[in-house]
Amino acid sequence: MSEEAGQMMLVYDDPSDQRSISLDEASSSEESPDETRLSLETTNDAVPYIGQRFVTHDAAYEFYSEFAKRCGFSIRRHRTEGKDGVGKGLTRRYFVCHRAGNTPTKNSNDSKPQRNRKSSRCGCQAYMRISKSTEFGVPEWRVTGFANHHNHELLEPNQVRFLPAYRTISESDKNRILMFAKTGISVQQMMRLLELEKCIEPGYLPFTEKDVRNLLQSFRKVDPEDESIDLLKMCRNIRDKDPNFKFEFTLDSSGRLENIAWSYASSIQSYEIFGDAVVFDTTHRLTAFDMPVGIWVGMNNYGMPCFFGCVLLREENLRSFSWALKAFLGFMNGKAPQTILTDQNMCLKEAIGMEMPTTKHALCIWLTVAKFPSWFNAVLGERYNDWKAEFYRLYNLETIEDFELGWRDMVNSFGLHTNRHIASLYALRHLWALPYLRSHFFAGLTTPGQSKSINAFIQRFLSAQTRLAQFVEQVAVAVDFKDQAGEQQTMQQNIQNISLKTGAPMESHAASVLTPFAFSKLQEQLVMAAHYASYQMEDCFLVRHHTKLEGGRKVYWVPREGIISCSCHQFEFSGILCRHALRVLSTGNCFQIPERYLPLRWRRSMPLNRHLHAPRNDHTERMQLLQSMVSSLVTESAKSKERLDLATEHVSVLLSRIREQPVSSLSMRELSSTHRTLA
Repeated sequence: MSEEAGQMMLVYDDPSDQRSISLDEASSSEESPDETRLSLETTNDAVPYIGQRFVTHDAAYEFYSEFAKRCGFSIRRHRTEGKDGVGKGLTRRYFVCHRAGNTPTKNSNDSKPQRNRKSSRCGCQAYMRISKSTEFGVPEWRVTGFANHHNHELLEPNQVRFLPAYRTISESDKNRILMFAKTGISVQQMMRLLELEKCIEPGYLPFTEKDVRNLLQSFRKVDPEDESIDLLKMCRNIRDKDPNFKFEFTLDSSGRLENIAWSYASSIQSYEIFGDAVVFDTTHRLTAFDMPVGIWVGMNNYGMPCFFGCVLLREENLRSFSWALKAFLGFMNGKAPQTILTDQNMCLKEAIGMEMPTTKHALCIWLTVAKFPSWFNAVLGERYNDWKAEFYRLYNLETIEDFELGWRDMVNSFGLHTNRHIASLYALRHLWALPYLRSHFFAGLTTPGQSKSINAFIQRFLSAQTRLAQFVEQVAVAVDFKDQAGEQQTMQQNIQNISLKTGAPMESHAASVLTPFAFSKLQEQLVMAAHYASYQMEDCFLVRHHTKLEGGRKVYWVPREGIISCSCHQFEFSGILCRHALRVLSTGNCFQIPERYLPLRWRRSMPLNRHLHAPRNDHTERMQLLQSMVSSLVTESAKSKERLDLATEHVSVLLSRIREQPVSSLSMRELSSTHRTLA
């Protein structure tokens, strides 16, 4: 090894590079002390050469960086001191390939988690050396060493842009990202918007989603440990004000926050009535912290989403999901839902089997369908839309036998025998296909319309700039907003003039008991029932469309006990009687729907859960009296157009006068809590 090469190794800052480059005369071009000569490789100014001059070392770095980018690698800086010793200023610099050196051995520290990340360093010896000199009193930097021999493959132009050195976010892009973050959109949506603004193809931005997440994290400049402490303080403060607010959390071995789950008093009360069918959506993340977020939601008697609880997890594994489900059951006094819908996640599936063994687990069809374009577009080409239509037809079939036969025909017709996604869908068919789920109650949560309303609700509080300590409050605000919007929609549904279409006594009876949302579903079945014929068999009724000569549904009816059931299982699936059962009831001179087939969860009036209520006072009693009067007003006004017009006119005047009155010092949140307690 030459004296110069040995000297260079001693002055490298990074100890990992001490074994990386020998830089002897055989592997590099060196400047002789007497003359400046050109590189033997080329005389093109786009390639570094011995004797090349730069005003500053930064200019030299930029030049070499551009050269490296064209060749398919990136570089990094290495500082050296001059030959005259330390302390006399910087006189020499080395720029090396990003793969120079070998991975340094790190001292393990049990108290800190280690990142098991593979190094890209492989001992590459490509480099450029510059030295400082002064001529006529003007300092400059000259190239005094250069080697472009790599021991690894160089990247193509469409690959080299993904190297960290070339992934940069301009100031204008940073400002746009910050603006997008304040609107609460996801990082994926930010990337797509920037691509559209710049008119470039997807994936060709000079930065990645990970870079954007890191940028959002740097905007905040808050210690995650301090954030966790603030979050726990916030939860304790809320519980001090509202004893019915529930939260649970876990700490890791270092005492840092690992998982946290919470639920509000109004959510626990809603779950008592509407917790029979639940969606546990774990497909979102708290962007600023890159933490998975789990949201428990259901559907109320007016067909609107209702919030049950939320959880933040550090990891998406069996242990975390199991803890989250246990915490949720603890909030809900151990009451598990009848059914739960989730995304396809094997750890979550296993956790549900462990913690909710009596709950029927199913997959959210809309989350599965969202993956179809990436799974089948390229495979099926022009036939993709035809296949998707056939899939939906199979999904909505009533019997398992029809599904199995149809699925086999579909696979044969579209040549999908070896497709792994088709094989996976078929293996999990009992978790998503309606023929396998119709005997379980899902409250309409399997419909695409519900997925849109649930996502819209969740996006209200998933802001990329949310601090942990503020997140619980943001969710509370979103829940309050949803409750208030729901109350307005409920009132609008109740005061609308319900139109009876069949004139049947069963229809008017159902209209007086069910919410307008639930009644509209039952009314659809009543209208269709008129097109069906019923035939009494030995032990049941056979009901089929009047144009059909074969097939039909079997309806079993026990008039004395008021029990009726149909082989289509619609009541078990939705809580709404099917057209087949309604046809049999009509044929049997039944003028009212049996009470058991007007489920409590679909009725206008809801029982109160007393143990969650605050102590009664004069304000609470007067609110309850007012609500009772309003309920009676709505019921009586809906009986005729004249009554409705009169009520609307006078209530409008009364509401205007009320709004003119000053608001008391009682906080809006306390008023909202009181109102929800009485609802």
